[in-house]
Amino acid sequence: MSDDPKHQAGKILVGKSEEYQYLLLPLGNRHGLVTGATGTGKTVTLQVLAEGFANAGVPVFASDVKGDLSGISMVGDSKPPFVKRAADIGVAYTPDEFPVVFWDLFGEQGHPVRATISEMGPLLLSRLLELNDTQEGVINIAFRVADEQGLLLLDLKDLRALLQFVSDNAADIKTKYGNVSAASVGAIQRQLLVLENQGALNFFAEPALDIQDFMRKDRDGRGFINILAADKLMRSPRLYATFLLWMLSELFETLPEVGDLDKPKLVFFFDEAHLLFDNAPKALMDAIEQVVRLIRSKGVGVYFVTQNPLDVPEVVLGQLGNRVQHALRAFTPRDQRAVRAAAETFRQNPSFDTGQAITQLGVGEALVSMLEGKGTPAIVARALVAPPDSRVGPITEAERQKIIAASPLKGKYDTLVDSESAFEMLAKRAGEKAAAEKAETEGEGGIMGTIGGMLGGLLGGSSGGNGKGRKRMSPGEMIIRSATQSAARSIGTQITRVILRNVLGGMMKK
Repeated sequence: MSDDPKHQAGKILVGKSEEYQYLLLPLGNRHGLVTGATGTGKTVTLQVLAEGFANAGVPVFASDVKGDLSGISMVGDSKPPFVKRAADIGVAYTPDEFPVVFWDLFGEQGHPVRATISEMGPLLLSRLLELNDTQEGVINIAFRVADEQGLLLLDLKDLRALLQFVSDNAADIKTKYGNVSAASVGAIQRQLLVLENQGALNFFAEPALDIQDFMRKDRDGRGFINILAADKLMRSPRLYATFLLWMLSELFETLPEVGDLDKPKLVFFFDEAHLLFDNAPKALMDAIEQVVRLIRSKGVGVYFVTQNPLDVPEVVLGQLGNRVQHALRAFTPRDQRAVRAAAETFRQNPSFDTGQAITQLGVGEALVSMLEGKGTPAIVARALVAPPDSRVGPITEAERQKIIAASPLKGKYDTLVDSESAFEMLAKRAGEKAAAEKAETEGEGGIMGTIGGMLGGLLGGSSGGNGKGRKRMSPGEMIIRSATQSAARSIGTQITRVILRNVLGGMMKK
């Protein structure tokens, strides 16, 4: 084993207190939490952990809310505070860069990220559209109809066409699934317009993201760090949160069970994690809890990054074993509750007061408690977080474009594809139906015209000249003639068909 504290087999150096604090790779899939007030060093801690996983050959996904994390793609610039911190910890400062793939839902700062409506599913879509229970019921009905009729739901125009189809056929659907009101459909359509204005038009499309592309390694065996440019996306927080939850659910559904490995297959860092849980309905909270609880058996670690531990629901918080707590300020009663809650989640250290320490931590300091060999939390330690080897802070636009141009995924997602799906299929059906009705109408008109002419000739036809010598008609024949002539003037209508059927029926009885 190496004597270098930074290069210990199966470990990631987090920092140092009286002794070095490590995250154990075999327990990296037991999830984690990084919390602290703005400006206390959460992003640097995230960067240190991401570098450690990447060096161990573990691919990483991280959302970059402020753009600061992009610097991980560039060699560290030996800033004096980090060089000093490395010396204080007793490790060498070794500038390095890491393999990075940039992603962006809007396709501006990275490869476009897309999903289909079907992949998103009715639960997450309802959350994204902020639908009430009735409207969510309509979405579920629409998805069921699409499944039964083989309608592919890929983009927003497919969903709009499907909702219109469901509304037009509400009477038939009601007997099987329940009422679909025009008001509910209209409200959903309006929410789709809002979503489109937020940029979702490009998100719901093809080619859809292949989640396996997050799990790549470079030629040296280091895991790629996938960075989602989220600075613009944060203007649409509901879209941001729903996208992250969709990725988790996709991983949960597609990856096989692997149990506990010597290191995770993939690690996710979700910044601004409170957005995942804000105003989430119970059904969605239950789904999040289930995914977080079970996805570790797929070899995936999930690390939430947020300001306040109270941002994370208790049922999820209990699943997060690896903890790094930066400073919190206790100015308000809510802040004080947050400090107490954060302190109570740690295994207490008798040498200091945990709650008091949380309010006294300096920049770069943190309370650290990682899982030990048997999966139990270690006693909390007050530690100085190790400095990252890569650049801290954002990169330039030219640097970003250079990395995108050299990406191993260049060209795979860049061109939008518009496949035949529900919109085209429903339009084709409507066209075929209209053509069939036209043909039927024209066919009936020709037949009825012939019948009308025959009846007119038989019952009221002239023998020529000025009408002299015409046989005087009986009252019954006059009634039939009048009805026939009226029918001839209304060929092609429903009334015509009824009248002629009555006339013909009456004649055949004579």
